[in-house]
Amino acid sequence: MATSPSPNPPALPAWRALFKRMDWRMLAAPILVVLILMMLVVPLPTFVLDMLFTFNIVLSLIIMLVTLYLTRPLDFAAFPTALLFTTLLRLSLNVAASRVILLHGQNGEGAAGAVIESFGKFVVGGNYAVGIIVFAILVVINFVVITKGAGRIAEVSARFTLDAMPGKQMAIDADLNAGLIDQEEARKRRADVAQEADFYGAMDGASKFVRGDAVAAILILFINLIGGLIIGVFMHGLGLGEAAQNYTLLSIGDALVSQIPALVISMAAGIVISNVSTGQDVGRQLVSQLFNQPRVLAITAGILGLVGLVPGMPHLAFLGAAAVLGGVLWWQLKKQKQTAALARAAPEVAAPAEPEEVSWEQIEPVDTLSLDVGYRLIPLVDRNQGGELLGRIRGVRKKFAQEMGFLVASVHIRDNLELRPGGYRIALKGVDVGSGEIFPDLLMAINPGQVMGDLQGTPTKDPAFGLPAVWINREQRDRAQALGYTVVDPSTVLATHLHHLLQTHAADLLGREEVEGLLTHLSKRSPKLVEDLVPKLITADRLRKVLQNLLTEGVPIRDMRTIAEVLAEHAAQVNDTDELTARVRLALGAFIVQSLSPNGQELSAAVLDGQLEQILLSSLRADPQQASVEPGLAQRLMDKARDLMQRMEAQGATGVLLVSAPLRQFLARLLARSAPRLRVLSYAEIPDQKQVKVTATLGA
Repeated sequence: MATSPSPNPPALPAWRALFKRMDWRMLAAPILVVLILMMLVVPLPTFVLDMLFTFNIVLSLIIMLVTLYLTRPLDFAAFPTALLFTTLLRLSLNVAASRVILLHGQNGEGAAGAVIESFGKFVVGGNYAVGIIVFAILVVINFVVITKGAGRIAEVSARFTLDAMPGKQMAIDADLNAGLIDQEEARKRRADVAQEADFYGAMDGASKFVRGDAVAAILILFINLIGGLIIGVFMHGLGLGEAAQNYTLLSIGDALVSQIPALVISMAAGIVISNVSTGQDVGRQLVSQLFNQPRVLAITAGILGLVGLVPGMPHLAFLGAAAVLGGVLWWQLKKQKQTAALARAAPEVAAPAEPEEVSWEQIEPVDTLSLDVGYRLIPLVDRNQGGELLGRIRGVRKKFAQEMGFLVASVHIRDNLELRPGGYRIALKGVDVGSGEIFPDLLMAINPGQVMGDLQGTPTKDPAFGLPAVWINREQRDRAQALGYTVVDPSTVLATHLHHLLQTHAADLLGREEVEGLLTHLSKRSPKLVEDLVPKLITADRLRKVLQNLLTEGVPIRDMRTIAEVLAEHAAQVNDTDELTARVRLALGAFIVQSLSPNGQELSAAVLDGQLEQILLSSLRADPQQASVEPGLAQRLMDKARDLMQRMEAQGATGVLLVSAPLRQFLARLLARSAPRLRVLSYAEIPDQKQVKVTATLGA
């Protein structure tokens, strides 16, 4: 009776399902370790030895070729581990081959396999004296030249990398705070810095593997020679000459077949540790930097030609080399002429047209934000030349919008031949608000106040905050960071200056279009609130004035819902814009205080001297609309406020002055010019649960 097939296929056995899900690369390291241990304790047939010796040679060649195409050392972060495994593999092969040589060396030169025999015969011509000399030369090259130099480079690189870590971390934090990178990019950069330190530290230790391998190769060679002679003469009854011939050639073949891959791995280690990250592999770096100077090629070809004409010299060799260099020189000069001709080629000039009639279209509007740059800064804003400034400015606008609560207009960038080659100028509505000069080929090392030494370079000041700084060469980056400087590139300098100016002039950047954008954005979440507020209770211009008052005192307008709710409640009864602003500030008090003392810390603040407070209150009562104080008193008050702000900032705190509510707006405007970073708050704006620590008293 026929049975119908099962609708569900039979389940795979558990071991097959596990094997199917397993990635074979997970087994590579365990298999290699087991293979090394087996070679140390298990006698191997000669054909297996041949396969393993061949695998060792192939593996070393693959590693060296990988290092030749690296663009930066961290692309082969597993190299120190690979160096350990290849060293253990060679030593285990030496042990396995020594076992075969000592057990079966009396059978002749082929007793240890075809690979060892070929190296003993072909490479050194069957002459063990020549073999010993060749082996000694290879050991000297590997041990004294390559390994020693690579080890020294690894040691110095590890030391400088560890010393430079704090500076690199500070640079990442500076880019993050300036809005040039996000949290994900900052996390990636910090991981790269930690990986770089781990890599060079591991390379410093891994270079000792190669040194120990060279010493072990010498010891294994002499052990095989002496042990083979003793075994051949006393155990197998061979003559001294025959034993020396057999065991010496076998030992030399084993030493050479291990030493050549060791030399290849040492070369790979030297290439990795001496590679400078330029975005190109080693071959392209060498060709582009060695043969890119026509003057050098011309002088070298001339010298070779003169030497080739000297009687007794090998004319063909020297003159042939001079001819080859001359051909390369001719090709490079031809290529440069073609490039120059293309650059000089200009499009045909069109015939002059009749002048157009003057119209409104010919009047260019004034840009809200504009950036003029000198001609040397054009590559910074040209994507085709690798310029990063456009992306940095986009990041600055994004961070400003997240901080202050509204989106500013795009920055119009243009070149200006009236500026210095490295100069730039930032304008707001056609009025210059900031300028500076940067050098595209240099880096700015900013002194945050606690550096451990001086740098050679051009002294300057950070254009954003006025901190002392130095323009340095890019080669001094690691040293500057190790000394405690914050090192930034020219694009970051300009972007940070722009971000600072945007924050300083936030109120001027808020126009009607920005207010309409804020209301449109708010209406998507609270349509009824916006509908009832504008224009029923408050006009758009009056709303803009309130928002500008907040921005003038550094209060972000991100919480537009709270601002709109307060205005909807009080706009019908309160006509004074300043009074409306004060009501909004009361509602935003917790938000304002949180920005001044993050993470739940107590608020450090200064208070007014009692006598001074009474004088100011009396002045306000006399004329509430035109409050004024005696000029000498006002000047002393501004000077004291500036000193107070500087003292509080030196202690690591934000300058905060607590006053009574009637005095808050008057003092905020009076002290805005002399102490722009001093935040004036009223006692009513402090949340009840907030702890306040009075650290100073302001009196005139």
